[in-house]
Amino acid sequence: MRLVLLGVRGSTPAPGGEFLRYGGHTSCVAVIPEGSATPTLVLDAGTGLRELGGLLSGAAFTGSIMLSHLHWDHVQGLPFCPAIDRADARVDLYLPDAAPEETLRRGMSPPHFPIGPDDLLGTWRFLPAVSGVVEEFVVTVASVEHKGGLTYGIRVEADGVSFAYLPDHAPQLGSAAATVLAADVDLLLHDGHFLADEGDIADAYGHSTVPHALDFADRCGARRVVLTHCAPGRTDDELDALAKELAGNARPVELARQGAVLTI
Repeated sequence: MRLVLLGVRGSTPAPGGEFLRYGGHTSCVAVIPEGSATPTLVLDAGTGLRELGGLLSGAAFTGSIMLSHLHWDHVQGLPFCPAIDRADARVDLYLPDAAPEETLRRGMSPPHFPIGPDDLLGTWRFLPAVSGVVEEFVVTVASVEHKGGLTYGIRVEADGVSFAYLPDHAPQLGSAAATVLAADVDLLLHDGHFLADEGDIADAYGHSTVPHALDFADRCGARRVVLTHCAPGRTDDELDALAKELAGNARPVELARQGAVLTI
């Protein structure tokens, strides 16, 4: 399977010349199953979702979108992606909530936004996120530590390979369920929002520092680590410097770049 990183920033988009190499869109990952040319599963719907159409050769999206949680930087792309807002689209939208459409509507309806979820074109289903089969994938979800509402880590398996997606996660605040979720994954795509000297603010906002993320990867036995949800003020040059620091790690550690394709 292949993962296309459509958005790798956290909190807010990061426009401007200092953010071009790593990209400025917020969290969104497209998952392409083995043997297919197009994605059928998308994780999170930040502003990076706007780029989904570029993977579809002009076709509508037909598949599933699963949200890790409902913070703005993970849902803001939903009404701005033409590939999912057209008559021939088919979208199953999974939310970490028992009343998904009602909860989504609280932030996506007047006066906050001019349309509601039921105004999106195409065939939509709004479903509570649960572990099971989603499209061609076996998906497992588990509640993880993050401030401001229920947040899920997501594990995806198919064709003998697996990855775990935890873009907003504070493993230093308790990570038993998350450790089980990510055990022995081939790829761990994890929150790397803060640096080692930013631990206090990481705790306050329920995020990870880079050392916390690497410690968590050690506990999980992840074979490869990609750090995502980069701070919106972290420039390309600063991320290049961080990448150099991480180059000597015994386990491969990379920084997420918008547009990158990860094969597992």
